[in-house]
Amino acid sequence: MPRSPPPPIDEAARQAALDATGLLDDGSDEAFDDIVVLAALVCAAPAATLTLVDGERQWFKARVGIGVQETPRTESICARAIQGEGPVFEVHDVLADPALPMRPTDIGGRLLRFYAGVPLRDPQGHALGALCVMDHLPRTLDRAQRDGLEALARQMRRLFELQRLTREQGAQLSAGRQATRRMETERASLQQRHDDLKRVVGVDPLTGLPNRASLAQMRRDPAILARLERAGYVLAIVDIDHFKQVNDRHGHLLGDKALRAVANVIADNIRGQDVAIRWGGEDFLLILPDTSLANAFEIAERIRRALHAGAMPFALTVSVGLAAGDPACEVPEQVFERADQALYRAKARGRDRVVAAED
Repeated sequence: MPRSPPPPIDEAARQAALDATGLLDDGSDEAFDDIVVLAALVCAAPAATLTLVDGERQWFKARVGIGVQETPRTESICARAIQGEGPVFEVHDVLADPALPMRPTDIGGRLLRFYAGVPLRDPQGHALGALCVMDHLPRTLDRAQRDGLEALARQMRRLFELQRLTREQGAQLSAGRQATRRMETERASLQQRHDDLKRVVGVDPLTGLPNRASLAQMRRDPAILARLERAGYVLAIVDIDHFKQVNDRHGHLLGDKALRAVANVIADNIRGQDVAIRWGGEDFLLILPDTSLANAFEIAERIRRALHAGAMPFALTVSVGLAAGDPACEVPEQVFERADQALYRAKARGRDRVVAAED
């Protein structure tokens, strides 16, 4: 039988502070849900939660990859995390730690062996819960993932404080409008920071285009999925030709300028409904919904020709692979694979050209 750790010395004050937030059993909240989604993306983890440690239970205010709303406190690794001294409480493998008999599972019942959680403290220092990520295999967080998780936890603490202030505002509304103006100012500031954080996480800082993390969020958006499922679409992979030689001959500063130039040309030549993503390195992925292969070919050709007229001090060309997708027949990964094969053929035929998988 799992045993929860002894309660903190200030357990009564901690519980009172948790109750004062009004978060327990208060249903879902988009702001909290977004931060938990971002935590899973930043840490490349299949499961993440905002866990509030209540008297006899742990309750998930927001969760990804976890099927239950609450579990007993005796099964809570977060109950131990809130008593930790460091900023991140990390368990590389719960099976290898005899002090942790807890066995968390994901939404499908699979064991989650890795855990990392950041305690969430109020301004008085009471640990109310934790922002945590979990994975099926033993692992560790790298430095960037730890920093990202801590940054998201700081954002979560501000939301906690905002929730507390909101409840105070409701109780003191009759005392005057000054508290209302202060609350709205703090809410707007917090929302702006929250929006800025989401933008930074989902945008490639060099080109300004969405990155892979943003693509992962798009794939969870029902509106985007519905638009792709209504009609055919085309995936295009754009690869800068001989990009390593650009860096070797002209230096990384001009290499970065070349990446920005290609990103700008792509953005100028796609339609409003299309999506361009910095896929990584010198590659860009274009998602062209409700598009025929012929129209996609014209878009890719416009991009290719526009680069010929660019202002770079050296020749800059791209190779493009296209593949049309039918939602009724194949998943996007299969369409991407065919577009990648088409890109390989474009390179094999001399580069600086557009090749379609169906060609």
